[in-house]
Amino acid sequence: MKLLLFFLTLFLFFLNCSSNTQIPSPLLILPLRTQQISSGFSSPNKLPFTHNVTLTVSLSVGTPPQNVTMVLDTGSELSWLHSNSTRIKQPIFNPNRSLSYRPVSCSEPICTTRTQDFSIPASCDSKNFCHAVLSYADASSSEGNLAMDTFTIGGSNFTGTIFGSMDSGFSSDSDEDQKTTGLMGMNRGSLSFVSQMGFKKFSYCISSLDFSGILLFGESNFTWILPLNYTPLVEISLPLPYFDRVAYTIKLEGIKVSNKLLSIPDSVFIPDHTGAGQTMVDSGTQFTFLLGQAYTILRSEFLNQTMTILKVLEDQDFVFQGAMDLCYRVPINQTSLPKLPSVSLVFRGAEITVSGERLLYRVPGEIRGKDSIHCFTFGNSDLLAVEAYIIGHHHQQNVWVEYDLEKSRIGFAQVRCDIASQRFGFFH
Repeated sequence: MKLLLFFLTLFLFFLNCSSNTQIPSPLLILPLRTQQISSGFSSPNKLPFTHNVTLTVSLSVGTPPQNVTMVLDTGSELSWLHSNSTRIKQPIFNPNRSLSYRPVSCSEPICTTRTQDFSIPASCDSKNFCHAVLSYADASSSEGNLAMDTFTIGGSNFTGTIFGSMDSGFSSDSDEDQKTTGLMGMNRGSLSFVSQMGFKKFSYCISSLDFSGILLFGESNFTWILPLNYTPLVEISLPLPYFDRVAYTIKLEGIKVSNKLLSIPDSVFIPDHTGAGQTMVDSGTQFTFLLGQAYTILRSEFLNQTMTILKVLEDQDFVFQGAMDLCYRVPINQTSLPKLPSVSLVFRGAEITVSGERLLYRVPGEIRGKDSIHCFTFGNSDLLAVEAYIIGHHHQQNVWVEYDLEKSRIGFAQVRCDIASQRFGFFH
């Protein structure tokens, strides 16, 4: 089964401000491109989707450098690379070929204190190396040792970068991605890539036309971007069993359909005493998932406003990706969808509005008579046993999303991401 990959070719630009586009220096800019592969990929703490679109970044690791491709994931902390040489015809990083590779011992502070946010505590292996096990939402896992090596990105060397050198694991997906070497963690944890590199801000913008766009490290206060509306990151001091303290958590305050604010109790959006119910912005998940009570109210209102313009799929046994149970039959020869009611996610100080074709997703390979199947792109977290609201990147298309780590906030601005790419000289 095929899925789309955003393939990122890295360029490092040191540009001076110009009269048309003010670009601070230095700035790391990554153009996004698409590539189809015939497999799926599951990453730590991700929902087990097989149709998702994944951001990847190409770089080199080690001395001499070895080329690797890593999934870019704002929902994970530890970056890791496959290093098991028995992975036949699959890309790996070979630590034995790197002169700068160094394993981390389990007595080092890196292992004893900086792994505190791991879901499974780090331990010692038989050689006294720091051993890590990463758990997956689909029961998959990856394990190996923490290590340090030189990561080279855009011609710049980042020495002593901490990552996981993974030599074993279990995958519930037999078609695990054949073209990626590992994962680049980008959340707020101390061992994430963005934390180790010391970046204070990073942004991305994904086009809804061809899924092209850019990823950028550094300031994004360009004159052609509309003023960003910021929402603060939610932080808690005490650890709770179901609250991810290093995720990009924001406060969801309401949901609107065609500018009609739905009657959802405020308590539905507030995490409970266990931490369940947080709202996370996650580039590693494609669609958006809401806890059951909020989802049911949204589903009912969207269905009510579309019953006269779309034909509902009457098949209770069909649930797309295990969580999306509102689907429609659309004639195969129909070239466009009717005008759909918009859905807005209201955050504290900011709002994301989803409209048009982003509201329905055509399910690959599903045909009923002369109709294709299109499903509502909001799903029910309860059906996946996930105790959280997750804002996926499908609903961030044509939105400039800025992660401001220094001020603990996320900014949103509506923008044509294909035009934004062109302003940086990237044409697709």
